[in-house]
Amino acid sequence: MVALYVVLGIIVVLLLWFVIIYNGLVRLRNQMQNAWAQIDVQLKRRHDLIPNLVETVKGYMQHERETLEAVTNARNLAQQAIGRGVGAQSQAEQGLTGALSRLLAVVENYPDLKANQNFLALQEELTSTENKISFSRQYYNDSVLGLNNKVQMFPSNFVANMTNFKLGEFFEVEAPAEREAPKVSFT
Repeated sequence: MVALYVVLGIIVVLLLWFVIIYNGLVRLRNQMQNAWAQIDVQLKRRHDLIPNLVETVKGYMQHERETLEAVTNARNLAQQAIGRGVGAQSQAEQGLTGALSRLLAVVENYPDLKANQNFLALQEELTSTENKISFSRQYYNDSVLGLNNKVQMFPSNFVANMTNFKLGEFFEVEAPAEREAPKVSFT
C-alpha cells in the first residue's frame, strides 16, 4: 500500500513538473508573438508616415525623383513582406531603412524644405517611430532568447520536444552596410 502511495506521489510530482514547464513555454511563446505584434504596429505606423513625407518633399525636390521612387518602392516591398516570416520582413524593412536614410541625406541640400513645418513634424514622427521600432526589435529578440533558452535547456527541453515547441527566429540585420558605424561629415 505504501508503494502505491509512493508511485502515485511520483506521478503527481511529474505531472505538476510537466504542467509548470509547459505553461512556462506557452507564456514565453506568447510573449514572443506579442513582441512581434508590437514591431508590426510600429512598422505600420512607419508605412503610414512615408506617403505624407514623400508628398511633402515632392514639391521641393522635383529633380530628385529617383530617390522618392526608391522610398516608395521600398515601402511597397516592405508592405508585401508582411506575414512572410521574420527573415523576409526583416530584409524588406532594411531596404526601406536604407531608402529613408538616402532621402534624409538628400534633404540636406534643400534649406527651404528643412525649414518647412510639415516636413519637420513628419521627420520628427518618423524619427520617433524609428526609435520605437528599434526598441520593439530589441524586446522581440529578448523574447526569442527567453523562449529559445527554455526550449533548449535541460530539463524543459524534454517537455518542449514532447509538445513540439520550436525555436523562435531572431530579427537580425543582414545587410553588412547596416552593421557599420555611420560616417558623419560637417563639410
